[in-house]
This record gives sequence, C-alpha cells and structure tokens, in this order.
Amino acid sequence: MNKVDLIQTLKDSNNLTRSEAETVVNLFFNQMAEALAKGDRVEIRGLCSFFVKEYGGYTGRNPKTGEKVKIKPKKLPFFKVGKELKDRVDD
Repeated sequence: MNKVDLIQTLKDSNNLTRSEAETVVNLFFNQMAEALAKGDRVEIRGLCSFFVKEYGGYTGRNPKTGEKVKIKPKKLPFFKVGKELKDRVDD
C-alpha cells in the first residue's frame, strides 16, 4: 500500500472527498515528520513507534580508492514494530 492507496481507502471507508482524505493523510505524515525533526518519539500503540537514532562519526573507506574517509555523526529515523502488529503478521 502506498500513500495514494491509503488516501483512496480512507476516502472510501469514511465517505470523504478525495481532497479531505488527502488533507488528513498529509496532516498525519507532516505532524509525524515535524515531531521526529524535533527529536520526539512517535508511538502508535499496538502498531509501531518511530524515533531518531544518533550515530557517532567514524572512519570509513572509499570503496573505489581504498582511501580513508571521515564520516560525520548523523541522526536517522528508526522504525520499531509493535507487538500486536508483529503477532498479526506472523499468523
């Protein structure tokens, strides 16, 4: 399922117009992204949680030349599946 499918499903199941459903989906994802950008955790009970992991800098290698390259510290969003979703998918 992609974003367009999600909008269509929301539209069909709740008697919304396409633009109303699109507004709801965009609002949801935009608020999630803003919370993660601020470093907050986003938790949807039973489904999943999203949080930002911080990775320290390290020395890597350029695969073409073998030259050592310094990699800067970074922050990346991380997804963790909830128990209920895990159980539902595993059955």
